[in-house]
Amino acid sequence: MKETRFFYDPQMSGSLPEDEAKHVVRVLRMKEGDTINLLDGNGTFYTAEITTASNHHCLYRIIEEEKQERAWMGNIHIAVAPTKLNDRIEWFVEKATEIGWDRVSFLECQFSERRSIKTERIEKIVVSAAKQSHKAWMPQVEEMLPFKTFVQKWGLAPGVADDGMKRFICHCYEGEKQHLKDVLAKGQDTIVMVGPEGDFSIEEVQYAEQFGFKGVSLGKSRLRTETAALVGVHLMQLSQTL
Repeated sequence: MKETRFFYDPQMSGSLPEDEAKHVVRVLRMKEGDTINLLDGNGTFYTAEITTASNHHCLYRIIEEEKQERAWMGNIHIAVAPTKLNDRIEWFVEKATEIGWDRVSFLECQFSERRSIKTERIEKIVVSAAKQSHKAWMPQVEEMLPFKTFVQKWGLAPGVADDGMKRFICHCYEGEKQHLKDVLAKGQDTIVMVGPEGDFSIEEVQYAEQFGFKGVSLGKSRLRTETAALVGVHLMQLSQTL
């Protein structure tokens, strides 16, 4: 069975982005009259016919469009402190995209091993994984933010009425904590924060709790950052689809 290959054009302008055009024309050697499959990252798949194929341009006309139903309910948002080695966080982003999520944010924490990240590189990995796994919606990649700035942006300020969003912070400190799988709710937008290898500081956990983030556990095993983040995404995905 021949695998369906998708190309990404968020504008659906009738002309593929240059990198996609080069792949179609130079690598796959497709030509005028051939059909291609497109996704716009906003919930629709398209079948199109190539009308012009040159070294740097690939023009097309849409033959058919098919709106997709969302595969999960609620909004899945993971916030993670990047690992020291880029390949580990890139592996996580690729696998999380294959599983399915809506947004990833990067945190600069007190014990962070990495304090900057190339979001352009992350976006390319997300696009590649979304095309490969046939995801109709493209996950959003956010710029890295200092921990407190992120909490203030996405948290629930003291005294503000509940907005229905579920907010969790995974940490390893002692105390009564439920497992993340036991507190997730179907159909509710959810944010899960995962810290660096050295965990969040106790001050960061306490600060997040002031803004509506509830401390949770991912089990008894001591997980690496990218593993913990992937577990978080998978648990959110399962809670929204089962």
